[in-house]
Amino acid sequence: APPIEPLPPSTYKESLENGGLMNIKNALVTSLLCITAITLSSAQAAEITGAGSTFVYPILSKWAADYKTETGTSVNYQSIGSGGGIKQIQAKTVDFGATDKPLTPEELAKDDLVQFPIINGAIVPVVNVKGIEAGKLKLSGKVLAAIFSGKITKWNDKEITALNKGMKIPNVTISVVHRSDGSGTTFIFTNYLSKVSPEWKSSIGEGTAVTWPESSIGAKGNEGVAAYVKQTVGAIGYVEYAYASQNGMIYTQVQNHEGKFVSPTPESFASAAAGADWANAASFYLIMTDAAGAKSWPIAGSTFILMHKNQANGTQATEALKFFTWAYAHGEESAKKLFYVPIPKKVSELIKTQWKADIKGVEFNKTL
Repeated sequence: APPIEPLPPSTYKESLENGGLMNIKNALVTSLLCITAITLSSAQAAEITGAGSTFVYPILSKWAADYKTETGTSVNYQSIGSGGGIKQIQAKTVDFGATDKPLTPEELAKDDLVQFPIINGAIVPVVNVKGIEAGKLKLSGKVLAAIFSGKITKWNDKEITALNKGMKIPNVTISVVHRSDGSGTTFIFTNYLSKVSPEWKSSIGEGTAVTWPESSIGAKGNEGVAAYVKQTVGAIGYVEYAYASQNGMIYTQVQNHEGKFVSPTPESFASAAAGADWANAASFYLIMTDAAGAKSWPIAGSTFILMHKNQANGTQATEALKFFTWAYAHGEESAKKLFYVPIPKKVSELIKTQWKADIKGVEFNKTL
């Protein structure tokens, strides 16, 4: 509010002489009421806090900006990796956590948590190899597993050239880049490799963090992997597709479950997500890597929101659920522009039904 300027002496004298003292009082009262209204408005502006997945950050930050413009409510999200998000919600330091590795019903019950998918997306291999254009190089799951386990060390290895006949591939050493933090992106990627390579499954396995070969280079977050690959000749890494697109990176084709080589496109992502049977997934525990379908992208996944079932602060929980309700209803176009696959309406209705059954402390009838 603007400062209240004192009236000059002549104005006081004139007002008193003309019986205007009441007008002065009214003006002061009006100014004070304006200040009070502004103060109350600021106090009532909600702020939702969340932390976790870097996979979801591009779309979540877009939604947060649009939601604040529309409602005045802020969403303060820390992109620290899925492992960090799980720890933050377990410690009750945020209103919600976000993870690309779904928790099992048993893990959820242990910490009194509920989970639900907020968006679907895809992980893509990205490379920095001279002469290779985006979407041209073909890689199979078996070859990816051999590269990331350190068994294939040169780009012109016979297993790579056999998949790319006629393509000139330089004799350059491969620099493998992986996530150094606890990562749902790593979980999706290693879960896929475990499905397509028995050797990978037995030697390295799947998880938000795995034991990488000593020659592999660690980088923090999707943004860290993207940056390292871009600046390192011969590098290969794995990132959520929005990071590859926004950074103009060279992505590869990958052989899918049906043996077809497919490119990362909205259509191939949607094809992978189409077969997800959310209705029969207990606690929405579902992993969609290596999905069936000739057009399906094989390294697809979802980001899951984690919240406590028994809410100590019902107001904050309500505000968070309002935001997710808005995202399901109004976030579809911005999601598609960033190459994510929105959650279908019938699935979002299942999710809302779960909220009402499982989350205590929220007045659903009045707010959602």
